[in-house]
Amino acid sequence: MTAPAPASAATPVSLAPQASGTAAVASQPVGDRGARTRRILAYVLLIGYALLMFVPFLWTVVTSFKTSPDAVRLTFIPDPITLEGWNAAFNGLSPGLIQLFFNSALIAAVVTVTNVLLGAMAGYAFARLRFPGRELLFILVLATLMIPDQMRLVPVYQVLVFLGLVNDNPTNYLGVVVVLAISASSIFLIRQYFLTIPRDLEEAAKIDGAGFFTTFWRVMLPLATPALAAVAILQFQGTWNGFFWPLIVLQTPDH
Repeated sequence: MTAPAPASAATPVSLAPQASGTAAVASQPVGDRGARTRRILAYVLLIGYALLMFVPFLWTVVTSFKTSPDAVRLTFIPDPITLEGWNAAFNGLSPGLIQLFFNSALIAAVVTVTNVLLGAMAGYAFARLRFPGRELLFILVLATLMIPDQMRLVPVYQVLVFLGLVNDNPTNYLGVVVVLAISASSIFLIRQYFLTIPRDLEEAAKIDGAGFFTTFWRVMLPLATPALAAVAILQFQGTWNGFFWPLIVLQTPDH
C-alpha cells in the first residue's frame, strides 16, 4: 500500500483576510450613492413648481371675497370680507351660472366622446388598414389643421342651416357638436400611438379568428388607453374654453 504524502507546511492557507474582505465589500451600498439625493431634489423642485402654479387659482379665490375697490389692491387678505361677488355670480346672471355650466359641460362631454370614438376608428384605419389613397387622404386630413375656422365659417353655417340645426330649439346644441365632432389632431395622435403597438398582437388575434373590428375593439383599443385619455383631456378642455362656434350656432342666451 502507498502511504499518503505528508502534508506540507506551506499547504494551509489562511482564509480569514479573504472572508473579512468579502464582508467589507458586501457591506458597501450597491448603486449610485447620489440617486436618493437627486430624487429628493427633484421632488422639492416639482412640489415648489406645483405650488407656484397654484398661486393664480388661490389668488382668484381670495379676490372673490373682496370688494371691487379692494380687488385691484395687491393684498392677500380681503378687507373687508364680502360675498357680493358670489351673490352676483349665482343670482345676478341671466341665464344663471348653473345653466351656463350645464351648457358647457353638455357640449364638451359629447364632443369629447365623439372625438375619442371617431378618432380611434379613423386612427386605426390610417395606421393598420391598407386601402387605395390612404396616405393622400391622411395628408388631406392633416391639411385641415392649416384652415382657420373663420375661413370655413360661411359654408359650414349654410350647411347647418340647411340641416335645420340653427334654431331656437335645444337641437342647436347638435349643431355645435356636428362641427366639433372630430378633429384632425385627435386622429393624428391616436394614429401615431397605434403605430407603436406591435403587429404580432393583431396577427395572434387573426389566428384566433378575429376580424378587423373585433381586433380593433378587443385588442387594439384597450392598448391605446393612454392616447385616448390624452385626446379626451385635450378635447374636453378645448371645447370647454371654445367660444367661436357656440357664439355662431347657438341662437338663444339660455343655450
